Amino acid sequence: MHAAGVGVVRGGRPLLRDVDLVVAPGEHWALLGPNGAGKTTLLTVLGALGHPTHGTVDVLGHRLGRVDLRELRRHVGHVDPRHRMLGDLRVRHVVLTGLTGTSDLVPRWAPDPDERERADRLVRSVGLAARADDRWSVLSQGERGRALLARALVAHPALLLLDEPATGLDVAAREMLLDTVDAVRREHPALASVTVTHHLEDLPASTSHAVLLRDGAVLAQGPADAVVTTELVSRTFDHPLRVERAGGRWSARSDRAR
Repeated sequence: MHAAGVGVVRGGRPLLRDVDLVVAPGEHWALLGPNGAGKTTLLTVLGALGHPTHGTVDVLGHRLGRVDLRELRRHVGHVDPRHRMLGDLRVRHVVLTGLTGTSDLVPRWAPDPDERERADRLVRSVGLAARADDRWSVLSQGERGRALLARALVAHPALLLLDEPATGLDVAAREMLLDTVDAVRREHPALASVTVTHHLEDLPASTSHAVLLRDGAVLAQGPADAVVTTELVSRTFDHPLRVERAGGRWSARSDRAR
């Protein structure tokens, strides 16, 4: 994925300003910044869900504006905890909707045996084998997050986008989700991913790169250990913070002494 000079203007207000970003296969980027920094706007463009006002975006070798977006989106997995399922589907059927890109099963459509087996295998891989026949309405928020991760993977995406996937989760559910994301990345070494969050604690340990956004512009980007630092994160959030990494995971706390 390659974005060059990307800007997005809505209602006369610039949401993104001259963003450059390259995400290579096997890289796992964190997209960090405060509320209103432009994170979700950038993810929307990267996921072929919208066009930039200016600049160019190439997703999986296809330039936005010159490609059928519906076809391109089939190769991009998107995990959004706010995703609404229209029907009260069973978990395995939720996963299968990732093949059609819909929020319910498509009438008169049926997966083939290989697709069914892949969906069941993904349900097991995200730790939901015992819930495969349970309805969406009875799942916890954490279970829904893992089901949506399996849904995003069922169509063999080359790019996985996670939009604040730990939103609303308790500590245990968050850790289970992040462990699952780490496992998925190990099992699919060519997969590229971008995770949006404004909480460092929500970053998987497998995060390899990071980009810091503030007021729609890139403040810093590059290898995660060089970017997710006390100095740069404090500047991004305009608050004195102390950033630490232990066991591969980051944390941030206020540092009023600075």
